[in-house]
Amino acid sequence: MRIRLILSAFLFAAMTLTAQNTSEVEITAEPHHHLLFENQQVRVWLAEVAPQDATLMHRHTHDYVFVSLGEMNISNEVEGKAPVTLKMQDGETRFAPGGFAHIARDLASTPFRAVAVELLQDEAAHKTPPPKWDEERGLHVFARGTQDIIFVKDGVRVSEVELQPGGVVPKHHHVGPHLLVAVSDLDMRSDVDGMGPMPGHFKSGEVKWLPGGYTHTLTNVGKQQAKFVTLEFQ
Repeated sequence: MRIRLILSAFLFAAMTLTAQNTSEVEITAEPHHHLLFENQQVRVWLAEVAPQDATLMHRHTHDYVFVSLGEMNISNEVEGKAPVTLKMQDGETRFAPGGFAHIARDLASTPFRAVAVELLQDEAAHKTPPPKWDEERGLHVFARGTQDIIFVKDGVRVSEVELQPGGVVPKHHHVGPHLLVAVSDLDMRSDVDGMGPMPGHFKSGEVKWLPGGYTHTLTNVGKQQAKFVTLEFQ
């Protein structure tokens, strides 16, 4: 009788653990996702998972862009599908269409960190495709730096920027707003026409929503390489 009770207790515990791992929650209730910023255009999360740990099964309702902070090695376990191992480099940026639930399981010996930017106007973009950008792919090389326009999704243009110490993004104009995602720690100076120099200090994983309607140059005034991702909105 005692053995049966012990076996029943183990079985109940195993079933409870399985239910906890597979029960689906909204991303807003997933404890590894921390809200960084939200407005009518985006909702931005910092996802952090310890080595060998995993998120709960959580749902992504919206299309989203995700940026790896550090190297990533996870098991992507989409509901109803076989697990897929996903490896990404530091700062690598990808797009994922919404409408699915999954578990992200960290297979590495280091924490998994990523910024996920939900595109809240995705449904409208699907129904009425936004106007095309003048440039939707391209690599710009300038003194001590590069800007790589990597893709446009749902009308949002996504670029990766790398600047060596002293590197400058030449003068350019922002018609619409954009979101900056710091991949590395950033020590920047923005020289805005008509306003003068403005410092900008960000830690890796921090984000900043910037309004449009201004022209500026951007300089890495730090001692380390600066790496960040921008999402531009029309």
